[in-house]
Amino acid sequence: MAGSTIGTIFKVTTWGESHGKAIGAVIDGVPAGLKLTESDIQPYMDRRAPGRSLISTPRKESDTVEILSGVFEGMTTGCPISLMIRNTSQHSADYSAISEIYRPGHADYTFDRKYGFRDYRGGGRSSGRETAARVAAGAVALRILNFLGIDICSYTLSIGPVHIDKDKFDRSLISLSATCMPDPDADKEAVAYIEAMRDQTDSAGGVTETVIKGMPVGIGDPVFEKLSANLAKATMSIGGCKAVEFGDGINVSSSVGSENNDPFRMSDDKTVTKAANHSGGLLGGMSDGSDIIIRNYFKPTPSIYKTQHTVTRSGENTDINIAGRHDPVIVPRAVVVVESMCAITILDELMINMSSRLSYLSEFYGKPRCKNT
Repeated sequence: MAGSTIGTIFKVTTWGESHGKAIGAVIDGVPAGLKLTESDIQPYMDRRAPGRSLISTPRKESDTVEILSGVFEGMTTGCPISLMIRNTSQHSADYSAISEIYRPGHADYTFDRKYGFRDYRGGGRSSGRETAARVAAGAVALRILNFLGIDICSYTLSIGPVHIDKDKFDRSLISLSATCMPDPDADKEAVAYIEAMRDQTDSAGGVTETVIKGMPVGIGDPVFEKLSANLAKATMSIGGCKAVEFGDGINVSSSVGSENNDPFRMSDDKTVTKAANHSGGLLGGMSDGSDIIIRNYFKPTPSIYKTQHTVTRSGENTDINIAGRHDPVIVPRAVVVVESMCAITILDELMINMSSRLSYLSEFYGKPRCKNT
């Protein structure tokens, strides 16, 4: 199976299946000399782990991460870092009834048609469980970005009809609230809405928002490797994500140029700033120095207990009631996954950018040994 690797220099490959013995990630391109232990990664794993609140799946996994390689005496060696998260709470029997049935809204049908085979235990490679490996790798990227003064903050913007009030924004609530909403009132309202959907044997969708601060200007490329395009690819690769937008997003289509353009101004310290940020921190596919603002839209969890029409693998019409343990909403546990995928992409782009000018090479390696003609 191709397509399990992302990145050019900071390169991440995830492996494993939902109900296999373990899942994990291999990271190539981590610089030597970074202080790194399991305790630096585990807090991010805890944010994504199942069974942490009443609105997440009752599947309980500790999601304890193990560093297998690439670290010696608490420091990265420059060699590939292998991370493993053991699966400890598989209930594979929950899925035996659907071994020959395609679940609506899942990858069962497309996976089977592509490979002629599928791991029906929780979706196998297509399961949301795969994102735990992304978070483990993202934690390493975030640690490096924090060292560089770049901050990435993802949170739940809305669930169903419930939206946060940004005047009540409290970043500390993101990791404390069940919904990952930074607004206490919206959190309570969203929990009530999710519980109502669950009582109706249904599920809910929602939106995450990510703000990236401290980005230097000019990260990304102007054609096929736009930073916006790569961030979109990275976050759209998360299961259940159906749309992404930057800055004003789809609203730019009903705006006019005089309103949508961000005026440039000179700051007191003689640097270029913008009087607004309709662009969401990106111009021509490159960072413009202002906050990068990304929103990702997630569909309702497809695994619901409500009766649904479907077909069997042999081509017969049937109905299905999906059993097992499932999240009534994807969004809260997707927040740290989005944050991780943004971190992996941003760090890779920063590393690539080091080769964009001759002066960057000469500053690093010293004066050129021959005259540039």
